[in-house]
Amino acid sequence: MEKPAWLDRPGNVKRLYLGLWVLGALLALADFFVHRHAETAYDGWLGFYAGYGFVACVALVLAAKRLRRAVLRPEEYYDR
Repeated sequence: MEKPAWLDRPGNVKRLYLGLWVLGALLALADFFVHRHAETAYDGWLGFYAGYGFVACVALVLAAKRLRRAVLRPEEYYDR
């Protein structure tokens, strides 16, 4: 019998999830204290990089959904 992986235990998943939220909150708080050398007017805005990253991530997921439709093969494709 295989030893369960550490992510198979619900308690570990909850700790990881909580840890990611705490890390995100700490990084958001750091935005108040870290001086950034903005090259344009908008990248100096509070939370700009977090918002930019979120929008980019959503765009990647939506692009992947469309790409999946373009490259999807029928189930029996390899049986031919």
